[in-house]
Amino acid sequence: MMRSRVLPTLVRARPTVARAAPTLVRFSSGHAQESFEAFTERYVNFFQSAQDLFEVQRGLNNCFAHDLVPAPSVIEAALRASRRVNDYATAVRVFEGIKEKVENKQQYQAYLEELKGVRDELGISTKEELFSS
Repeated sequence: MMRSRVLPTLVRARPTVARAAPTLVRFSSGHAQESFEAFTERYVNFFQSAQDLFEVQRGLNNCFAHDLVPAPSVIEAALRASRRVNDYATAVRVFEGIKEKVENKQQYQAYLEELKGVRDELGISTKEELFSS
C-alpha cells in the first residue's frame, strides 16, 4: 500500500525536461554576390600587385575557378604580370585557359583580337601559333 503512494509521488517529483524540436539551420558563408565589375577590379588590382610567379599562378587559378570568363582587362593584367615575373609559359597558358572557358571559337577569336596589341607588345604567342605545322 505504501508503495502505491510513493511511486506516484516520485513520478510527479521528477523534473520535467522540455525537449525542443530540432531546428534546421542552413549555414552559409554570408558573403554577398560579387558583381562582374567588382570581380574585374579585384583581379586587375591583384595582378598589378603580384610580385612573384607563385602569386600570379595562384591568382590565375582562383580567377579561372569562377563560373565566368574574365574580362579582357583582367587577362591583360595577368599577361603583364606573367611577363613581369619573367614566365613566358604562364603567359601562353593564360590563352589556353581562355580557350577552355569560352563557349565557342568566335568568343576565343574575339579575345585574341582584343588582346592583339598586348600580345604584340609583350611578344606572347598562343599555343596554336607556337605549334602550327
